[in-house]
Amino acid sequence: MSTFARRRIIQDLNKINKEKNKSFEASPFADNIMYCHAIIRGPDDTIWECGIFHLIIHFSEEYPVSPPKLRFLSKIYHPNIYSDGNICLDILQNQWSPIYDITSILTSIQSLLNDPNTSSPANPEAARIFINNRNLYNKRVLVRKPKRKNNKLMFFI
Repeated sequence: MSTFARRRIIQDLNKINKEKNKSFEASPFADNIMYCHAIIRGPDDTIWECGIFHLIIHFSEEYPVSPPKLRFLSKIYHPNIYSDGNICLDILQNQWSPIYDITSILTSIQSLLNDPNTSSPANPEAARIFINNRNLYNKRVLVRKPKRKNNKLMFFI
């Protein structure tokens, strides 16, 4: 494993933990730091509010020179999300730069939820409905609020 990639992933994860951002979190798999589990909370005051979205991040040996691969585990209806959960986002493809870190990636994905790129959709039907019939799109998104048990949030993927 690339020592540089490993150090950078640890640095990125430490930054997230230090900032205590309530919008998202990420932690490595216990047996392999090249894989992380991330959670993104839906942006406030949007149809995504109260949504809890689980993702897997896979880093290559070339990180941060090459972007990580991210995939939603949560089923999501969105113009830029493929049916298998893969994400169509320019910074994860042709606009990648080593200055991006896990924080900037998760922030970009959270922003993408409410502001999709309909000119380059992964889900053309969702893009068409988003453009032509926002009410129908909002119904298809249908974000459910997390359940509470004993005043603790319980999340399901």
